[in-house]
Amino acid sequence: MRPVADCPAAIDMDTWVCPAPLRDSPSIVMGHGGGGALSGELVEHLFLPAFGAAADTALGDSAVVDAGGARLAFSTDSYVVKPLFFPGGSIGDLAVNGTVNDLAMSGARPLVLSTAFILEEGTELAEIGRVAQAMGAAATRAGVRLVTGDTKVVDSGHGDGVFVNTAGIGTVPDGVDIRPGRARPGDVVIVSGDIGVHGVAVMSCREGLEFGTTVESDSAPLSGLVAAMLDSGAEVHVLRDPTRGGVAASLNEIARAAGVGVELTERSLPIPQPVRDACGLLGLDPLYVANEGKLIAFVAPADVDRVLSVMNAHEHGKGAVVIGSVVEAHPGMVVTKTGLGGTRVVDLPLGEQLPRIC
Repeated sequence: MRPVADCPAAIDMDTWVCPAPLRDSPSIVMGHGGGGALSGELVEHLFLPAFGAAADTALGDSAVVDAGGARLAFSTDSYVVKPLFFPGGSIGDLAVNGTVNDLAMSGARPLVLSTAFILEEGTELAEIGRVAQAMGAAATRAGVRLVTGDTKVVDSGHGDGVFVNTAGIGTVPDGVDIRPGRARPGDVVIVSGDIGVHGVAVMSCREGLEFGTTVESDSAPLSGLVAAMLDSGAEVHVLRDPTRGGVAASLNEIARAAGVGVELTERSLPIPQPVRDACGLLGLDPLYVANEGKLIAFVAPADVDRVLSVMNAHEHGKGAVVIGSVVEAHPGMVVTKTGLGGTRVVDLPLGEQLPRIC
């Protein structure tokens, strides 16, 4: 045994950083905001019990409510992306597109949005102006109006320049019933284009990282694409925009909500080479990287060709492809068939691979 004098100094545990957040942590960790298992546990075990009878147990990205006979979709979201401006977008257009897309995923036609800003003391007015202009331009492109809002300022050092919250309202056409619980065995799973682009775009300008090519965010309003899909008369059961947690998180949530299994074909996943290269460099899985201008659709098998034709004819669905199907086996679980003929489980992420990207 070595003398005490030869032993290293006591380790300061407070300075350690765990690469994966601890699930029994008594405090909030970054993973609680990642859209994965920790986010779900926070809602299920803290918020829902605290809200009590006032809560709707679904608490999804948007809710469809009856308002005097009209069916309205309502959604709210907050944006804390870092940096505020990135290749292909900014926190401003991201906030508008994100809320528009959450409404569209319930089949709604978005109408109006609210905007709320939390500004850090000392932030340059010119920078805030750029964010606001981006929001106005994005709202115009999406065909929605910004009708109300709020502004708060926090002390210097207690924010990160600009945080944005948006809420939106849209109308749901008669006969439209799109929700995760409607996925059924036999459904075909379609994604509207290349995945993982937004997360890599944000990371490309963070901490001086370079991936050898410029990857631009796919941030875009998807309400027009959804309207075209529904107007085709196709039987669309589920729509989801795979933002935080990526395609993997969205598919797991749908599989669990409907009690079905999902099988993907790895070779069919549309992952562009720059995203593959960046994820390989960073040790990430593209299935878990966020998207901000893509959707996943669960479609009745008889209508797949019709839906693909409509999607590929739209500017935001030109890369639409089939990536898998819904099965009765392994309910609540997502698996993918690998290029080598094996099968691997695609589980719900614990937290988020890339924090602060939306």
